Amino acid sequence: MFALTLLGKAFGTTAGFVTFLVIIIAAILKYLDDPDPVQFNRMAEDMKTLEENFRQQNRSCFILGASGESGRLLLRELLERNIFSKITLIGRRQLTFEGKEHENLVQQVVDFEKLDEYAAAFQGHDVGYCCLGTTRAKAGAEGFVRVDHDYVLKSAELAKAGGCKQFHLESSRGADKSSSFLYLKVKGQVEADIEALDFDRYAIYRPGVLLVDRQESRPAEWLARKFFSALSAVSTSMSIPIQAVVSAMVSNTLLQPEQKTEILENKAIAALGKSSGK
Repeated sequence: MFALTLLGKAFGTTAGFVTFLVIIIAAILKYLDDPDPVQFNRMAEDMKTLEENFRQQNRSCFILGASGESGRLLLRELLERNIFSKITLIGRRQLTFEGKEHENLVQQVVDFEKLDEYAAAFQGHDVGYCCLGTTRAKAGAEGFVRVDHDYVLKSAELAKAGGCKQFHLESSRGADKSSSFLYLKVKGQVEADIEALDFDRYAIYRPGVLLVDRQESRPAEWLARKFFSALSAVSTSMSIPIQAVVSAMVSNTLLQPEQKTEILENKAIAALGKSSGK
């Protein structure tokens, strides 16, 4: 501790020391970095042209989890890029929006404990986006599994039965159904269970720590976000802005992958997220 204090004084400020610490950690993380996303680095298509071609197909989509940070930004991204003729929000409560751009949104309020009774809400969509999720801290272990696995999987099943061709799932870096950590195990298990449904196309997004300035935040959460924001400047393997994630999800919808199921790790998401030009 004494040595760290001296080092902090040498840098003059706490901010300087934190910056130094970030650089050291980033250098170490280079060994753990995701492989380069070659498939996106070589992208030469004009995204505007892809958007226009997709728009002419008159497709519809639904979003699960539009009340959360990722879902809210995903909705905004979809509205701005205007690639769907119809967007449906499926959630447990009606959401309130301001602005004319939200006038044509369709909202379906469902009881996730009785989803079979709301099968009609999942019918007739071409593309499904899932940003639904909670935390163990908020819902407890049982509640977390219920939301992040059971609700998500059941929604995917109903969407598949209702004719949905594409399903895009926001998961997490390190997701692994064999993991000893509950969070990563549940994320990995729902990934695998949805893959078994055999969508025509299934995209899994595994971002690192999601960077976003929440309106309400605990001091520890604020400090963690600042740390990972600084770290992201020198390493793209551990964290990513939520805006980059949703941009990648929308851009990826327009592409034609070689495989039915694809997994995008943090660096690939960051690379694809830049393709929208934002």
